[in-house]
Amino acid sequence: MAVISQIEAVHPELVDIRRRIHANPETAFQEVETSQLVAGELRKFGIEVHTNVGRTGVVGVLRNGSSTRRIALRADMDALPMTEMNTFAHHSKNAGRMHACGHDGHTTMLLGAARHLAEHRGFDGTVVFIFQPAEEGGHAGARAMLRDGLLTRFPFDIIFGIHNMPDIPTGQFSIVPGPMMASSSLWDIWVRGRGGHAAQPQLAVDPIVIAAEMIQALQSVVSRRRDPLSPAVLSITQVHAGEAYNVLPDTVQLCGTVRTFDKRTLDQIEADMRRIAEGLPSLYGASGELDFRRGYPAVVNHDKAAAFAAQAVRDAFGNEALVQDPVPTMAGEDFSYYLEEVPGAFIFLGNGMVAHKDRGDGSGSHQLHNPLYDFNDALLPIGASFWTHLVRAYLS
Repeated sequence: MAVISQIEAVHPELVDIRRRIHANPETAFQEVETSQLVAGELRKFGIEVHTNVGRTGVVGVLRNGSSTRRIALRADMDALPMTEMNTFAHHSKNAGRMHACGHDGHTTMLLGAARHLAEHRGFDGTVVFIFQPAEEGGHAGARAMLRDGLLTRFPFDIIFGIHNMPDIPTGQFSIVPGPMMASSSLWDIWVRGRGGHAAQPQLAVDPIVIAAEMIQALQSVVSRRRDPLSPAVLSITQVHAGEAYNVLPDTVQLCGTVRTFDKRTLDQIEADMRRIAEGLPSLYGASGELDFRRGYPAVVNHDKAAAFAAQAVRDAFGNEALVQDPVPTMAGEDFSYYLEEVPGAFIFLGNGMVAHKDRGDGSGSHQLHNPLYDFNDALLPIGASFWTHLVRAYLS
């Protein structure tokens, strides 16, 4: 087996859909036109369509035969709030919004599979096609769909999702059993001192000096307090302080993120950060406050589901299509919310090796969230064919 010939035949149509979505990106819970496009395509295929699930989500349901077995496939639809630098014809027409993570491709691959399964069937059971809003930016569109009754309205036994991944060869699949993507937490620390004249620091309590020491102290949370066998990242991404050259400010704000794979490590990191944030400033007559906000849980693939998906890749494309010794990533994904409710697995599909020089004309791949990124259209028939093989293997 390989790419399904009927899907390959409609590759140009899939490219057209993908580029239409790319040119008209919509961010979290604003995916109105994208949802309408998806719903319209599903209706063309004769698939039962439900809109406004989790606000702007779309669910398609396709039944065949008499089996009660049910499988769900998920694609995300939202774009990022960033400016595209590409100059090709399908670049973003919506200022400050861009499909820089390939959700346009994920949506199109699933539409391609839905079309083929509707036209050719070859399975016994029910397929639930989930087109999800608001994955980016911590908006948790997956949780919104679940809270809107996804599991009770459209029940399924198992769920799978695909995300493209640069720096994996085009068309190769990476499937990690167990922890695959990290939890993502956001935090803010405020160091509150006493402002004053920059020429008279002895009359003030300088929060900038304290914050500088705190930045170093926070690095010890991972390097000296964490179990080295439990991966974690603590990154400081913003420092805000002051308005003038000759004024010591009252307050410094530090912002950042924490990524872990297990709750015990996350609990330990939060406790150590709170101890530093509140304790260190007191040594200098200042005060500190930590606001720690837990976001997406870790994506933990179910072992049997991951093994099933890996076997589907082998059966469809051969052993060489599987990345050997796949490794997890510290990036986060709200697919984790589904995996907390039902068995399933999240899969990476290689978008191609990253080009380090590119003029934005689409001649090379880039990392996700890069203003020159574009989804690799060669993946469209590969992803759609894999979804089809997976459905038929599960609902055989």
